[in-house]
Amino acid sequence: MDKKFAPHIEELTKALENISRSTIEDELELLLKYRVPIDEAKRSILKKFQNDSLVSKKVNDLAIGDKGIALEVRILNINEKNVNLRGDTATIFSGALADETGLCSFTSWKPISLNPGDAIRIRNATVRAWHNRAEVSIGDRSEVELLEETYLPDISELSVTPVKKLDEVGYSDMFISSVAAVIELYHRDVNVKGKDLTIIEGVMADETSRLPFVSWSLLDGVDIGTILRFEDASVSMYRGVPSIHLNESTSVHIVEPDEHLPFTFASVNLPPKPLPIGEVLQNEGMFDVSVEGNIVSIRPGSGVIARCPECNRVIMKNTCRSHGVVEGIQDMRIKLILDDGTGSLLVMLNRELSEIVYGKTLQESESLMGKAMSANVVYDDMKSILTGHYLGVRGNTSKIEYGVTFVAKSVWVPSEDLDKRVSALLERLEGVE
Repeated sequence: MDKKFAPHIEELTKALENISRSTIEDELELLLKYRVPIDEAKRSILKKFQNDSLVSKKVNDLAIGDKGIALEVRILNINEKNVNLRGDTATIFSGALADETGLCSFTSWKPISLNPGDAIRIRNATVRAWHNRAEVSIGDRSEVELLEETYLPDISELSVTPVKKLDEVGYSDMFISSVAAVIELYHRDVNVKGKDLTIIEGVMADETSRLPFVSWSLLDGVDIGTILRFEDASVSMYRGVPSIHLNESTSVHIVEPDEHLPFTFASVNLPPKPLPIGEVLQNEGMFDVSVEGNIVSIRPGSGVIARCPECNRVIMKNTCRSHGVVEGIQDMRIKLILDDGTGSLLVMLNRELSEIVYGKTLQESESLMGKAMSANVVYDDMKSILTGHYLGVRGNTSKIEYGVTFVAKSVWVPSEDLDKRVSALLERLEGVE
């Protein structure tokens, strides 16, 4: 095919990721053979293949990075605003959309004429990250069609804040109502837009899960052990973990002791039971979970390290990537791989936990380095001592570019009888030759 059409083929191949380049070339060559103008030929190919390659999804199934998505949703609200794009002023449209499974924000980068309550079908949308959430992005190649008749619930129903258990809270929730017990609580002073504020942070729990929370207003009469019923609390996401935010518009009431609930403060304040590592790996992020397994590897970067006094980043040769040459602060950490047979997980231990697991303090480790005149002696010693040990850890997980990381808050040596673990292993191996 004539090389002058190569840029058009590249554009079509990029837009139609699931269609092979050779198929696109054949289609374009056929249309040009019948003297169809190049722009019309491209539009025809896009229309033909996009409907075949689109993936229909519900709102709560959206994942950041999705492309070629088809949705049937109702517009909850929409706003028009001018933004600066690469030096030019452009008009975009943004708001919230929903179906029966959840709601999320959207941005249209092309003009659309929609009103709150409109039921629409969106074709060839993408999903991007916005404030750690999945947001529907409507671009030049997207199609938006008004629906006359639809099974979608009315806007009044979709706008009602859902009542959820804590383990049901996810990416498709902007606001929720729930009942939960406060199991951790502390005050913190912050500065917001030049104004000093005291906020309340902590952890709340029900019979299904635990989540962190922040209250931007004082909670009179609330303490550890208080059970709260709250309505219209906002939800923020960070590395796959939701947190609940209470503010002045949130209705918060203390549940009376005689009200029957499926949980008590005592029942939800127990340590979490260890989960299989394979189950943990399936989640974007998890809050306050525990796992147990064997240490199969101590990773490079473990041992005595130096941190920047300004940003706390690990520095090399007294140089910070952000602050240049600095006088580092000595610290200790362990990066280990924990494996329980269902999967393996990178676990990060801070200085306090590293000293507990390793059995040597930072000062003792520095002394060991001085005697050996080697910076790697502590790392090598950790590998020798810890590899193969059975360990339990409790903390939070998050999924980053390189996989799931577990940041531990506490560690222990499981006291479970070795015979039980051997029996469980033999049971799993039964029938394996």
